Amino acid sequence: MFYHDRRLQYKVRVDKPNPAFAKMLQQAIGGIEGEIRVCLQYLFQAWGSRGPVKYKNMLLETGTEEIGHIEMLATAVALNLEGATNSLKDEIVGSNPVVGAVMGGMDPRHFLSSGLAAMATDSNGVPFNGSWVVGSGNIAADMHANVMAESTGRVLATRLWEATDDHGMKDMLAFLIARDTMHQNQWLAVLEELGGATNNHPIPNSFPQAEENQQFNYSFVTTNIFKDQEAYGRWAEGPSIDGKGTFSMVPGEPMGDIPILPPPAPEGHAQTEQMTGAAGGLMDKIKNAL
Repeated sequence: MFYHDRRLQYKVRVDKPNPAFAKMLQQAIGGIEGEIRVCLQYLFQAWGSRGPVKYKNMLLETGTEEIGHIEMLATAVALNLEGATNSLKDEIVGSNPVVGAVMGGMDPRHFLSSGLAAMATDSNGVPFNGSWVVGSGNIAADMHANVMAESTGRVLATRLWEATDDHGMKDMLAFLIARDTMHQNQWLAVLEELGGATNNHPIPNSFPQAEENQQFNYSFVTTNIFKDQEAYGRWAEGPSIDGKGTFSMVPGEPMGDIPILPPPAPEGHAQTEQMTGAAGGLMDKIKNAL
């Protein structure tokens, strides 16, 4: 059950409305780096959480906070669009001062589809995609996904901060950037509490590593045809991060056969010319010669 306070989590003030910036703010709402993504990600992780209840409760609280961030950004979009109102009215009655604003970056759907309000889309008007929401049921995997989500969200917020000279918008974004800082640290704190890299990794730590191919579980495979060490780094030598193996660098070499598929199934209605030669022909001869 969720409750709503009519007041915003943090103040939202626009000193000089900017419809083009409203379009940019849409990325922080419905883009892959945006607040709808993290809100749903944390809530779905919480709703499916099994194990210690404190993790579920924490996810619920943070997911609910993110609803408030969507509300703040939607308010900011609407306030930035206030500057377009008169021009849009002029456009409707036959003049064209809004054309320049549209060509300069304003999203016409902010008027056509939402009546000068925010939408559940990114800055290109593409609707939010629920496939971006990660909820694997493995808490360590989910925490890593959450760190990534907050990291890219913070990158976006800092770019938006640089893109405006509006003091009210900078103040709101400074708050959101600060929350991203906390949330990155929050998810990393969960991983630390679970035992850090040595205990959590490889994920899932419940699968017996004895069942892995021991030749390749800590080998960096270089597919560079020059077989040099241009990709050499910490990942290619020394103890693995989880402390359970030793990194090495090995050349990529084919260990399987040339893939040969049987002829097409008749009911699939491929071309007649495809029905022969797929097997038992030149490729079989090449395979047998190897």
